[in-house]
Amino acid sequence: MHEYDLTTFEIIARLSLAIVMGGTIGFEREYKSRPAGMKTHILVCVGAALIALIQDEVASQTVEFAQQMPKLANVMTADQTRLVAQVVSGIGFLGAGTIIMTKQTVKGLTTAASVWAVASIGIALGMGFYLISLTGFCSIMIALALISYLVPLPKVRRLQVEIAHGDQTVAFIKNYLAKNEIIVEKSDLKITRENPKSNRKYLIMFTLTVPKDVDEEDLVSELSDNSDILMIQIVE
Repeated sequence: MHEYDLTTFEIIARLSLAIVMGGTIGFEREYKSRPAGMKTHILVCVGAALIALIQDEVASQTVEFAQQMPKLANVMTADQTRLVAQVVSGIGFLGAGTIIMTKQTVKGLTTAASVWAVASIGIALGMGFYLISLTGFCSIMIALALISYLVPLPKVRRLQVEIAHGDQTVAFIKNYLAKNEIIVEKSDLKITRENPKSNRKYLIMFTLTVPKDVDEEDLVSELSDNSDILMIQIVE
């Protein structure tokens, strides 16, 4: 066996690490109820590692054949980036499937980025770049699991409220939000009637910037104490 040939142990080790690293990142996404979970991230990481292993084997066989047939060495090539480059571009289609776009928000961008990053870890493992894959794995976990705790960024939330009376109740809601340092970015009003003779109902969608230390359950509970508020909920 030549020194550039992959051993069975190396293949098993690289794929096993792909399962562990991809599964760990996927668990964090699944724990937060995101579209792509453990199985998706494991398959992406292992699949990327397999492509990189195949590319390594192709390069190894090319070198071996060139040594056996020196006269053909000048016309043979083994581009070790060709297959893995297709993984980098192709994984974008899978990531796009985790992105959900609505009229008000775009969700799933972080999960799409994590799928793409996991593919990069798989490529690094398949190529045998253990230090790169390990530091990349740690960087991704820090970004996903620790950044929100280390950097107290405000949260953007949408608050849907149905009220029976207009101006006074809206003023009450806005005063409560201002008191808790919650910024109203915008509000959308929809007025409905169950029938022509019934009273009007006001459905308002507030887009809020909520400080990290504000408890969202307390926010909804305290606002619901107002009897003019018929329905209130935070919409993802």
